Parts: sequence; C-alpha cells; structure tokens
Amino acid sequence: MSKVGKKKLIWIIVGVFLMSVALAGCGGGGKEAGGQKEAPKKLELLFATGGTAGTYYPLGGAIAQVWNSNYDKVNVTVQASGASVENIRLLDSKDADLALAMNNIADDAYKGVGSFKEGAKKNFLAVGVVYPEIMQGFVAADSDIQTIADLKGKKVAVGPTGSGTEITTHAIVQAYGLDFKEKKDFEPIYATFADAVDQFKDGHVDAAWNALAAPASAIVDVTTTKAIRFLEITGAELEKLQKDFPLVAPYTIPAGTYKGVDKDVQTVALQAALYVRADMDEETVYNLTKIMYEKNTDIAKGHDMGKQIVIERALAGITTPIHPGAAKYYKEKGIQLP
Repeated sequence: MSKVGKKKLIWIIVGVFLMSVALAGCGGGGKEAGGQKEAPKKLELLFATGGTAGTYYPLGGAIAQVWNSNYDKVNVTVQASGASVENIRLLDSKDADLALAMNNIADDAYKGVGSFKEGAKKNFLAVGVVYPEIMQGFVAADSDIQTIADLKGKKVAVGPTGSGTEITTHAIVQAYGLDFKEKKDFEPIYATFADAVDQFKDGHVDAAWNALAAPASAIVDVTTTKAIRFLEITGAELEKLQKDFPLVAPYTIPAGTYKGVDKDVQTVALQAALYVRADMDEETVYNLTKIMYEKNTDIAKGHDMGKQIVIERALAGITTPIHPGAAKYYKEKGIQLP
C-alpha cells in the first residue's frame, strides 16, 4: 500500500472512532436498555429514627414507605438510632438526611445548651410536628411509690443516654426535688425502651420512664403480665416544670388506654417533629412535607400514630427555623409561619 493509501486508511479509522464517540454522547438523560431509557437515579435519603421498641422506628418506617410509594425521585431508608439527641447530631454531621426528634431537644441544639453545651448545632431545619411525645412514668400497681418524690433511693429506667426521654425525665424529677446525676438521689438505669420493659418485668427496676405515643407498644407489653400504675405530674410541681422547661404542656392519657388503668392520667407532652439537613433542596422537602401531611391516612395503615400527623398542628411547638421547602407548602395552605 502506498503512503497516500495508508494515510487515507488512518483517517477513515479516526473518523469512525470520532463518530462512535459522538453517537454515544447523543443518548440524552439515560442509557438505552432494550430500546428504552433507564429511569433516572433516585436520591438516596437516610432517615434516623429511634430504638426498635419505641414509636420513632416503626412510625418512621411507615412514613418512609408512603414517601417511597408517592415520590419517585427519592428512596428513603430508615435507620434505628439513639433517638432525639443522636439524631440532631447525625443531621449536623451530615450522616443522616432526615430525622425525628423532640422539639425541646432541637431547641437546645440550636441554642447550644443542655446536651449541646459544646456548641450549637445549626445544620438542620424543621419540617413539622408529627405527633405528641407523651412522658409516661410507671410503677407496679402494688408498689410503695405513690408519687414522683417517692422515687428517692430506687432504681429507675430513665431512657437511653442522651435521649429526649433522659433529658425530660431529669427535668421532671428536678421539679419534685430529686436529681439523678451521679446517682445523687436514685440510681438511673440508662436503657432502651425494650430493655427497660424487660428489666421492669423482671423486677430489676422499680420504675420506668418513656417518651412515647400512647398507647405505647412497650408499655402494652408490660400490662399483659404485670399490673401498673402511672406517676402523675400535677399542681405546683407541674407549674415549676413548665417554668423551667417551657416547651412541655399538660397532657391527659384517657382512662382505658392501658389495661388495668381505669382513670385518666395527668402527665406532660412535648412534640415529636421531623427535621432535615439544612442543605436539602427545596423541591425535595416541599414534596416530602406535602406527602406526609396529605397522605397521613396511608401512613396510619402502617402505624396508628399516622392519624396524629395533621397539618393543623404542624407548627405547634416548633421554635427552630423552618426549611424553605416546608415553608412553601405551608404558605400554599394558608398556614402562618411562626
């Protein structure tokens, strides 16, 4: 072959190669598979909840399922966690994208107080209230513990270390003149709800506190084998608690909510709310907010607390900044932002 012929052959090969590259680049937004474009990749979101025996984890699973079924741009995966305090830290460190937390814990984080004295955490924004977080402290029905003040010298399950239950329980007993830090007045048992229930049934703790929805499955489990009585929060101690811990509100657990408890129980509640990373895009948060409040009946099919997810209470007790995506939805619904 002449030199000219060789050059022509080389240029032909180069031309074919360049054409193949150009054609490969004309595929648009997705690869061709069997003549059809592949679906665009979904946004993977990690949803931090709580312990498996509490309310956060199963309710979070029900919410995630409804999100995934109604919003094809995301895939939300639920993760068990140590609940409120840990969840806010996970959002701040970008190790979670969404999280459930008590509103008082989020408030502490934003201000850099309480469990966040090392520094404020502000890499999160509020979406809205999910359900009331009811403080439920109970003892055996035949216990000599008649009031919260009688917990002195006892063994008391106070929730996992750093959880919203632990922090709120500490505030409650302080209103009754007790302090369990460094085992000052009674021995605190730092346990998950599941472990606390097991220890209570086995007689290893005298009382247990939980921040849960009512009825709580962990407490219902106790009542199947053991009669219980709740410790109430009323009177001057309630007033002191509200003064020192402003976000708590009186709450009545109706008679008959639990087996053997035939009278109303006077206690307090906070709010379990949904929070997201501050840098999550507005469109995603708008759609997650809209679906959570408008598909609450579908959520309730997976967990009864879905009935509590109502837009009328979406901003009750929210004291930290609201994500622009959630704010956009509330404005559409005519809800005034705090």
